[in-house]
Amino acid sequence: MFNEIDLKILNILQENARTSNADLARAVDLAPSAVLERVRKLERRGVITGYAAHLSPPAVGLSLTAFTFVRVEEAVGATDTGRLLADLPGVLEVHYTAGAAAYLVKVRVADTAALAGLLREMGRIESVRDTNTTIVLETVKETAALPLNHHS
Repeated sequence: MFNEIDLKILNILQENARTSNADLARAVDLAPSAVLERVRKLERRGVITGYAAHLSPPAVGLSLTAFTFVRVEEAVGATDTGRLLADLPGVLEVHYTAGAAAYLVKVRVADTAALAGLLREMGRIESVRDTNTTIVLETVKETAALPLNHHS
């Protein structure tokens, strides 16, 4: 799927998306023009979907992380409720799951009062039947970087 050079480029960009083309070229021992073409090809193929700044949640007033299982009443395979959940402020991730709860939702809010407000908003969605929330006490690891050096 990817050759060794592409994997190295992807890993470098996952670690620091602001790495210059010249630095990428030095790291993979290619001409800057060749590296630029590889990056553009990865973007066109939809492998690289964007570039972002990673913010410190506590620094921007979002110190509390929680995960909420949401049970819903909707047709099997329907994800309408998931889209409504995704639109709520503070919701970072919405995953449609197998099991008793249809969705697993990751949220970041300022404090428990803000979490209570968000849970009330979830409860106002007509198809939501029940929520079960776990508050994170400490995050041991959190990354958006994908493990590209795995062997299948």
